[in-house]
Amino acid sequence: MKIIDKIRRAEDDNRPFWSFEYFPPKTTAGVQNLFERMERMYNLGPEFVDITWNAGGTSSDLTSELVATAQSVYGLETCMHLTCTNMPKEKIDIALKAAKACGNQNILALRGDPPRGQTEWVSCDNGFLYASDLVAYIREQYGDYFSIGVAGYPEGHLDSTDKEEDFRWLKFKVDQGADFIVTQLFYDTTLFLDWVKECRVRGITVPILPGIMPIQSYGGFNRMTSLCKTFVPNAIRDALEPIKEDDQAVKDFGVKLAVQMCKDIRAGGVNGFHFYTLNLEKSTRLILEGLAFVAPRENIRSLPWNPSLSKKREKENVRPIFWKNRIKSYVNRTEAWDEFPNGRWGDSRSPAFGELDGYGTSLKVSTKEAIDLWGHPQSPADVAQLFAKYCHGEIKSIPWSDESSLYPETDAIREQLARINRLGYLTINSQPAVNGARSDDKVHGWGPKNGYVYQKAYLEFFVSPENLNDLVAKIEEEPQITYYAVNKRGDLRTNSQNDGPNAVTWGVFVGKEIVQPTVVEVVSFMAWKDEAFELWSEWSKIYEAESTSAEVIDTIRDQWYLVNVVHNDFQDQDGLFRVLESAKSSSLVNDLLR
Repeated sequence: MKIIDKIRRAEDDNRPFWSFEYFPPKTTAGVQNLFERMERMYNLGPEFVDITWNAGGTSSDLTSELVATAQSVYGLETCMHLTCTNMPKEKIDIALKAAKACGNQNILALRGDPPRGQTEWVSCDNGFLYASDLVAYIREQYGDYFSIGVAGYPEGHLDSTDKEEDFRWLKFKVDQGADFIVTQLFYDTTLFLDWVKECRVRGITVPILPGIMPIQSYGGFNRMTSLCKTFVPNAIRDALEPIKEDDQAVKDFGVKLAVQMCKDIRAGGVNGFHFYTLNLEKSTRLILEGLAFVAPRENIRSLPWNPSLSKKREKENVRPIFWKNRIKSYVNRTEAWDEFPNGRWGDSRSPAFGELDGYGTSLKVSTKEAIDLWGHPQSPADVAQLFAKYCHGEIKSIPWSDESSLYPETDAIREQLARINRLGYLTINSQPAVNGARSDDKVHGWGPKNGYVYQKAYLEFFVSPENLNDLVAKIEEEPQITYYAVNKRGDLRTNSQNDGPNAVTWGVFVGKEIVQPTVVEVVSFMAWKDEAFELWSEWSKIYEAESTSAEVIDTIRDQWYLVNVVHNDFQDQDGLFRVLESAKSSSLVNDLLR
């Protein structure tokens, strides 16, 4: 069924209606679990679900597969995103043909963001320049078969400096055949409602669905609003400031805020809502319950769970550490994936295992900003110095960590990190050993009050093959240390005796089982390595292809190893650094010392 028909039916009944957006997961397990989550969430009553195309077209094949399976196997009314980015007409035709073949009648036609490595958007050969061109082409080829949606920007498109121009382009997209509009995220409801009124004055009469993105984490919220240049009212920032370190409090506030936003929007005469779920479940459900759009969970008979992922493990809290500095949302298995004590990462089996902004691997800065930050390294030694400078706070980011400052607990090992970076271990993630800090400790604490937290010393870095050999020889003398090392090709080295998770953070709380929120596991590590090495490619692209800087970065990418090391004796505060610093010097170390 076409979305526009469902929307019109809801509007004729003057009742609220809603829809959910998902993005393609990064792993096979995540894809399967997304289907289970989508099927379960469909019982919350959305008019439709949609699947993003992913900026740059990097997940186009998977998007088509997800849409086909959701539509034909699970019977979910689905809308497929389709962008102009990296999509010549031939690929557009293939995607539209596949959509029709599986019974899908709904397309969200978008221009898309610039391809990887580009700061400005340009069309590909034999492609479309604007979303309006894509809308017109779909109508030309398929007539009224598809219901077509387009994007709207209450705060103005990022590439536009003219408010009136924005309205003209939106009106043109509608005139070309768009049936409905879905807006970019926003947090100022007055701004949105005023924008809707201006749309109506200008003759834009199609339904407008406000894009609602619940706040899932403080870091993710800042990342997304900065990326989209979203205006955030001071009242929201003031409310978040005192709770920003309390992840559950942030999620609770996000639910409360979204409920109030939806109430304000309904009072302004808009009944439809499009929820950006980020592949998470619980916040969206709680928002709908808070709006009395769905019955509370206790009044609904739960669907059967997959035994291997829920009934036996629904209370397990697990996240791999590898994405710590990439600010991932942490989720528990099935719906419990959405619960976390101190969440910053993701689990490879989770449908939400991926970038919060949906963009994929990128530097998160423009080419000019990247060069200003990292200059033109002429050797691996120069790269090592950049990493050391980041540890000292002399530069605000590196590709693997776009936070402007290190985490507070990293201050305790800042000098040690800088020192081993200069020895050729290019660190991208770390945590110090902690032996029974109180759960309300301002640096190491997390979880409920009156508890104690522990963690093993952990370090993740890139290293040359020569340095790795020296390090592995030293590790063989230390039975408390386990490691994984992998190169870009996927050649894995390890001394681990099993593939199961190794808990590197855990907490002991009143009336609770032991909580293990952070793990090291080979499945997640191997999934993370693709993104970790791709960031070297993104860095290399800011330089001329034949330049020394590009060659240096490419050599590290192609020859070096990504390594994670755990010192399993959490009472040994300095053991991990002691081993690293005592490893035999390589040629890079000698070069640095000269």
